[in-house]
Amino acid sequence: MAADGGNDVFVEFQRVQKSYDGEILVVKDLNLAIGKGEFLTMLGPSGSGKTTCLMMLAGFEVATHGEINLDGVSINNIPPHKRGIGMVFQNYALFPHMTVGENLAFPLEVRKMGKAEVAQKVKRALDMVQMGDFAGRRPAQLSGGQQQRIALARALVFDAELVLMDEPLGALDKQLREHMQYEIKRIHENLGITVVYVTHDQSEALTMSDRIAVFNDGVIQQLAPPADLYERPDNAFVAQFIGENNRLYGQVTGVEGQEAAVTLSTGQVVKALAVNCGGAGNRTMLSIRPERVVIGDASAPNAMEGKVVELIYLGDHIRCRMDVADNSEFIVKIANSHAHAALKVGETTAIGWETDDCRALDAVAV
Repeated sequence: MAADGGNDVFVEFQRVQKSYDGEILVVKDLNLAIGKGEFLTMLGPSGSGKTTCLMMLAGFEVATHGEINLDGVSINNIPPHKRGIGMVFQNYALFPHMTVGENLAFPLEVRKMGKAEVAQKVKRALDMVQMGDFAGRRPAQLSGGQQQRIALARALVFDAELVLMDEPLGALDKQLREHMQYEIKRIHENLGITVVYVTHDQSEALTMSDRIAVFNDGVIQQLAPPADLYERPDNAFVAQFIGENNRLYGQVTGVEGQEAAVTLSTGQVVKALAVNCGGAGNRTMLSIRPERVVIGDASAPNAMEGKVVELIYLGDHIRCRMDVADNSEFIVKIANSHAHAALKVGETTAIGWETDDCRALDAVAV
């Protein structure tokens, strides 16, 4: 059996539910297969159920209903320390009274390994995260980024085939966070381990993952590779949660094949891909990415006028906020070039976009 990621199934949730009070389900009938060697990210807002799923997999929470399998074996009744899973938390969870070397040796000593083998594995794990010279230091003598590297090394030191990471980079500054994203991805690719990663940071998920499971209200809204999630969101929630997105609301006035005609409240008709909008008469939300809108293009399949409300210089691009079809929060990202240097606040200009770049989704406001 193979997961959608292409590899043999290594982790599987089968009809898993979780309730803390016996009434409200925080995870609802979860079915999810994760391939061996896959980097899968559980992404979603606070309270969406993603961390609860990770904690059930780790064994720190018990599923109310359903089965969790690891490499074909049910782990529902196996205690956390016998699951052989590496775990990395946001707060590092290092023992402050131990040196870095002792922190890494601890999980090996618990497994009754000999001293020579412990020393060898500790050295290898520290070299893996480029911290080989820090074995004698205490956690308090390390920066946040260094502590996180040690926490990662400790999760890898006993050759765990599955490593779980719960918001591991949340406490780091932006530059270090981005550096660690590439570092973790590199280690994952080199070792071929399976990683299940939890975050609410969409750019982090897009950067690191083979596939992303977008959670909301205890349910996976969409499970797909990063490019598919961004380019082809299944519903309004995913479109809003992954990347920036312009919304225009209207009524479906016709569907022909894969194309929908949508009439806005202003009377303008927009052509869009009919993704999740139902038939004629339904309300729909149109989703258009800011970088797919072209300024000054009156010949595009969808062409209308927009009034420039705000221009923000961001170095590599200019963020232009416009008033378009009664939406004063319509964003266009313009590459920083001399051609658009003449754009001024208050002026009205033509804008346009392709039918394929506009998706007619469910009308739920997000």
